[in-house]
Amino acid sequence: MTTPDSGLRENAPDVEFDLAQIEHSHLYNADLAPVARSQRKWGLLSFAALWISMSACIPTYMLASSLIGGGMNWSQAIVTIFLGNLVVVIPMILNAHAGTKYGIPFPVFCRASFGTVGANLPALLRALVACGWFGIQTWIGGNAIYKILAVFWPSLASGSTANLLGITGAQFVCFLFFWGINMWVIWRGIDTIRVLLNIKAPLLIALGLLLLWWAYDKAGGFGPILSQPSAFDAGQPKAGQFWGFFFPALTGMVGFWATLSLNIPDFSRYAYTQRDQVVGQLVGLPTTMALYSFIGVAVTSATTIIYGTTIWDPVDVLTRFKNPVLLVVAMLALCIATLATNIAANVVSPANDFAHLAPKKISFRLGGFITGIIGILMMPWKLVADPNGYIFVWLIAYSGLLGPIGGVMIADYFVVRAKQLHVHNLYLADGEYRFSNGFSYVAIASFVLGVLPSLPGFLATVKWIDGTHVAPFLLGLYNYAWFVGFGIAFVAYVALRKIFPNG
Repeated sequence: MTTPDSGLRENAPDVEFDLAQIEHSHLYNADLAPVARSQRKWGLLSFAALWISMSACIPTYMLASSLIGGGMNWSQAIVTIFLGNLVVVIPMILNAHAGTKYGIPFPVFCRASFGTVGANLPALLRALVACGWFGIQTWIGGNAIYKILAVFWPSLASGSTANLLGITGAQFVCFLFFWGINMWVIWRGIDTIRVLLNIKAPLLIALGLLLLWWAYDKAGGFGPILSQPSAFDAGQPKAGQFWGFFFPALTGMVGFWATLSLNIPDFSRYAYTQRDQVVGQLVGLPTTMALYSFIGVAVTSATTIIYGTTIWDPVDVLTRFKNPVLLVVAMLALCIATLATNIAANVVSPANDFAHLAPKKISFRLGGFITGIIGILMMPWKLVADPNGYIFVWLIAYSGLLGPIGGVMIADYFVVRAKQLHVHNLYLADGEYRFSNGFSYVAIASFVLGVLPSLPGFLATVKWIDGTHVAPFLLGLYNYAWFVGFGIAFVAYVALRKIFPNG
C-alpha cells in the first residue's frame, strides 16, 4: 500500500551495505561511510533551520548593496536575490536526493559520475571555493569583534597602522581569535554544528527584526533608499540597460549558494526522509535570503536619515549604540551567527573533500583544520575589498566551475542511473565506478565543455586578455556562466555516456 508521499519517503530506509567488504578499502573511512537510518537526526525543521541559519548572515544583509550600487532600486534588488535563490534551490534539492537515499557525502556521490579517483576533481574545486568563503566569513566575524572592541578601547582603532598584509595588527589578532573558535567547533564535530545552527536561526532573525523596528522608529520610516528610482528607468543614467545588468546579477546570486547546491548531500545524508529535505530547503532558502536582504536595505536606508550617512555594514550600525550591555549582546549574537554559517557552509564540505584525498590518513577534523589554514593564506580581506570584484569576479567565476559539476552529477544520477546506485561499489577501487583507472573521461570531458564557453569572458574581466579581441558573444556568455556551464555539461554527459557507457 502506498501513501500520498510515499514517493518522497521511499528513499529513507536503513542503508544496506556489507561493512566487511569496504572497511579495508583505501577509499573508506568512518567519516565518509554511509549514514544508517538509525543515525539520522535531521527533520524538516532542522533543514529549515539550516537555511535560515546560513542565510541570515552579514554577507546576506549586505548583498543587496552591490545591486543597488549597480543601479537597481530596492525592489529590483530583492526580487533578483529571491529569483536567484529560487533557481539554485532546484539543483540543491536534486543533489540532496542521493544523500538522503543512500546516506553518502558529496565526494562519495561524485564517484558515481567522475570515477573513484576522478571524484577528487569536483571535490577539490568545491573545497578550494569553500576555503575562500571560510576565510571571508572568518574575516567578517573577526572584524566584527574588532570594531565592537574599538568602541570600548578606541586606541585599538587609532593606535595601529596597516601592516604589509593590508590590515592592522589588532584586526589580525581578532581574525585569528575568531578563527580559533571555528577550529574548536570543528574539533567538536557534526552534532555541535547542528545544535549551533538551531540556536542561531531564531537568534539572528530576532536581531534582524529588532534592527528593522529600531530603524523604522528612529527614522520615522525607511528613508531615501526605498524611494530612490532605479538607474535603469526612463530618464535615468542607465535607461534601457536593465537586462544587461540583471542577468549577470542573477548569475551572481545563483553563485552565492552554488557551492552548497553541490555538497548538500553532506547534510541530507542525515535526513529522516526526502520530504524533510525537500520542504525544509524550499521553505528555508529563498524566503530567508529575500527577507534578510530586505532588512539590510531598509535599515541601511534609515541610517541615512538617522546619522546623515549611508551605513551598509550592520556591525558599523551596532557600534553607534553606546549601551555597553547592548553592544556585548550584539557582539555575541553576530559571532554566533557568523560562526554557525561559516562552519555549516564552508567547513563541512571541504573537511569531507580533503578527507576524500586520503581517507585512511585524513579525518573530518584534519580536513577541517586544513580548510582553516588555507582560509588564512587566501587573505580574505582582499577578496571582499571591491564590491564589483566580489560579484563579477568571485561569485560568477566560481559559479562557472561549479555549474558544470552540478550538470554532470544530476545528469548521471537522474537520467543515466535513474537514481540507482550500488553503495558498496562506491567504496571499492576495482568496482563498477572505477571506469578507466579510476577516472570517468566522459564526466571530465563534459565538465571541460561546460567551463570553456565562459573562460574568455572571465579572462577579459580579470584583464588577463584584451577583451576587444574576443567576440562579443563569447564575452556575454560569462554573464550566464552557471546556467551555460550547467546546461552544456548536462547535455554533453548524457550524450557521451550513451556513446561511451564505460568511459
